Amino acid sequence: MASPATPAAAPDATLAAGLVANTNVPASDGRAEQRRSAASSWLSLFAGTSTLVCCALPALLVSLGAGAALATLVSVFPQIVWLSEQKAWVFGLGAAMLALGGAAQWQQRHAPCPLDPSLGKACMSMRRRSAWLYAVSVLLFAVGGWFAFVQPLLSAS
Repeated sequence: MASPATPAAAPDATLAAGLVANTNVPASDGRAEQRRSAASSWLSLFAGTSTLVCCALPALLVSLGAGAALATLVSVFPQIVWLSEQKAWVFGLGAAMLALGGAAQWQQRHAPCPLDPSLGKACMSMRRRSAWLYAVSVLLFAVGGWFAFVQPLLSAS
């Protein structure tokens, strides 16, 4: 029994809106890539926010003259004191999570989106949102780092 003739594999075709059709790769709906990108963005946001809670928020409250509000916050959430005492670890882990999130964002920047128009638009929208969320996370980390390490040095002199 003769096997049917298989057509020659077409080269990669670039489509509109950054969508890529690759005939040598099995079809994917792109959801796994979206989940991976979203997870890395949320982990990055968590890292940036944890540095704010640890150090920036208490410093901001004290600098605004809201020491009573800080005392109330610490009485409700006493873990803030422990986080402030361990700020080197908090920032180290935060930096590692941001680095992993940034690496995942960088790796996924040219990943193909689904060919279906609605899924392709959702994929590109998710990429833009993830990049924006990562940028906000880095900004939060920088603000936390300023209040935890730089501002005390400037205040001491």
